[in-house]
Amino acid sequence: MQVELAENLAAVDADQWNRLVGEQNPFLRHEFLVALERSGCVGDGTAWRPHHLLLKDNDMLIGAIPLYLKYDSYGEYVFDWAWANAYQQNGLSYYPKLVVAVPFTPVTGPRLLALPGGDQDQIRDRLIWAALALARSLNVSSLHWLFTPSTETDRLVANQHLRRTGYQFHWANDGYTSFDEFLKTFSSAKRKKVKRERRHVAEAGIEMVAVEGHAIDDELWQQFYAFYCSTIECRGAIPYLNLDFFREIGRTMPENIVMVLARKDGRYVAGALNLKGSDTLFGRYWGSLEEYNSLHFETCYYRAIDYCIEKGLQRFEAGAQGEHKLSRGFLPTSTYSAHWLKHPEFYRAISDFLEREQHGVEDYVDLLERHSPYKKTP
Repeated sequence: MQVELAENLAAVDADQWNRLVGEQNPFLRHEFLVALERSGCVGDGTAWRPHHLLLKDNDMLIGAIPLYLKYDSYGEYVFDWAWANAYQQNGLSYYPKLVVAVPFTPVTGPRLLALPGGDQDQIRDRLIWAALALARSLNVSSLHWLFTPSTETDRLVANQHLRRTGYQFHWANDGYTSFDEFLKTFSSAKRKKVKRERRHVAEAGIEMVAVEGHAIDDELWQQFYAFYCSTIECRGAIPYLNLDFFREIGRTMPENIVMVLARKDGRYVAGALNLKGSDTLFGRYWGSLEEYNSLHFETCYYRAIDYCIEKGLQRFEAGAQGEHKLSRGFLPTSTYSAHWLKHPEFYRAISDFLEREQHGVEDYVDLLERHSPYKKTP
């Protein structure tokens, strides 16, 4: 087995890469990652420099890591700004660092990509050693694996990494046949609240439509991008993604895309973009040009739940953060990351911090679960 470095994923055979990924997580697919590179959202001139690690057996790709040399901490959703500040205060450089992740995407998924049918444990261990060797050879401060599955996190912790725990809010499909059946699992007060929110949108004369795949034409992409930019600019931020990126995924992976649009008096006023895996819908981007009571909840959550029920999808992950999701049926779910730091004193200090942080996260999740909207079982 030999290790190679790819600074341009387009040069890597798409079929071989996608065989490592499968159908469950669309963000790891060759098409999605290449769209980020081709559109200029990552690469030269940005803080995300692709350094993908490839493990080959002769010319066959048997393992890979989506890896980036990173020059800041934007677009990661696992916050380490305080660590960077501590390094700076002690006269040390925190950047560049190595980050294993899908840029701008807080979605859990495999990071140690291994060919099914082979010795996957050996492949994954070899990939970890290769990533650590690269971190040392580049003399970076640290190596970070973001939104790792629990089993991968355990493997990384056994190989010199520190575990970090977070949480998101996810919806699970318990075999519902309709949205009303789903709502029957809520307490009376919470059920009435959701019905009232949906009624607000209907009474405003807003029509909701879902558009998929090739039916999303360039005019709709331009309309959606206006929504996306409007919401980000309202927060005083700069969009991470450009229109070329959205056009590219629309062209190369249309079967994974579900756009929910809100239409008022014949014009589109808001939209949400979801990506679809084999059994999960992922809510990723949203925006609006006009404000209406509860429109955000209808566009981003309720219509997506409708879609999951209709299509038999098992889960809906509606993105990072957002305690307001709890009362609408999304329950707290643990997320994980793993971190290696070269400096031994900072390694120990951050280890102590992460242990304290984990206790706080666990206590908070327990508190959130006590406020679940679902009926209490005897």
